Amino acid sequence: MRMTVLASGSKGNSTVISSSRTRVLVDAGLSCRELLKRMAIVGEDPATLDAILITHEHIDHVAGLAVLARRLNIPVFFTEPTHRAWVRMLTPRTTMSYAKWLDHVQREKEARAASVAAQEEAGIDIAASAFRSDDPNATLELPVEEELGDSEAPKAIAPKEKANPAHLPAVEYFQAGTHFCIGDLDITPFTIPHDAADPCGFVFEAEGIRMALATDLGYMPPNVKLALKRIDVLLLESNHDLEMLRDGPYPWSVKQRVLSRVGHLSNDATAEFLQKDYDGASAYIVLGHLSESNNAPELARISAEQAIAGRMTLLGNRIILAQQAAPLESIYL
Repeated sequence: MRMTVLASGSKGNSTVISSSRTRVLVDAGLSCRELLKRMAIVGEDPATLDAILITHEHIDHVAGLAVLARRLNIPVFFTEPTHRAWVRMLTPRTTMSYAKWLDHVQREKEARAASVAAQEEAGIDIAASAFRSDDPNATLELPVEEELGDSEAPKAIAPKEKANPAHLPAVEYFQAGTHFCIGDLDITPFTIPHDAADPCGFVFEAEGIRMALATDLGYMPPNVKLALKRIDVLLLESNHDLEMLRDGPYPWSVKQRVLSRVGHLSNDATAEFLQKDYDGASAYIVLGHLSESNNAPELARISAEQAIAGRMTLLGNRIILAQQAAPLESIYL
């Protein structure tokens, strides 16, 4: 199996998981062009991707999703609530204040009055022109007193339809806690605590190797701890240093969100998991989703290394830092 982290951070996230016969992209948080560029850098052929899996609908995980999926003509796997939230995000509803609505109604009245006056001047039978069919299936309405031949009938011009920004080649749904397969990849999604519609992490298994992704979670609940047992390659969030976040540039409301139980894991929270609940089974631990404003790579590394203490060896528990600006070299097992 192979894990290739194309990007990890607040500005975009995407990872390729591959077995010998199947390749999937987890999240598409960069533009389509940038994702293709980074895949080329690390030798990943986008034409061989079988599917895209989405952890949740936040923009740093779906920014290039629609364009990439349509370009590669591959299915996208969501939970149903995540798909619905993503569609709503791409097709926002417009709102109108009461004052604007009154103004809109007044303009319509004035336009109708002007139309009636113009028809009266032209001698047109207003009652006839106001006729409407009661047939709900009626598609064409003509003045009653006038019949037009085919040669005289005006040609209807269909309005140009806007492309649907949420169109995808195919959509497949999965549920957290219920495993499913894509090719020879056995996939188990698990619920994570984050402020999204239905956020998930994933465990991927093929040929006896297990890889997991767990980022964007405010704390480590029991179900996540259980899911991350016997993992050979673990991509785990280490988002922020607590002091840097508290003293940093974010507004207080954003700081509260990040620190909440549906926000992001701090270096300290990640270290606590590694020290108390981690089983030490991984060959590689990839620290991901590091904040560029509220963390420093060496702080995240030192915190994790101290937590696993003497368990680091040449063959196990090696710490790697995922980056925002460039892809990591592929990890093979």
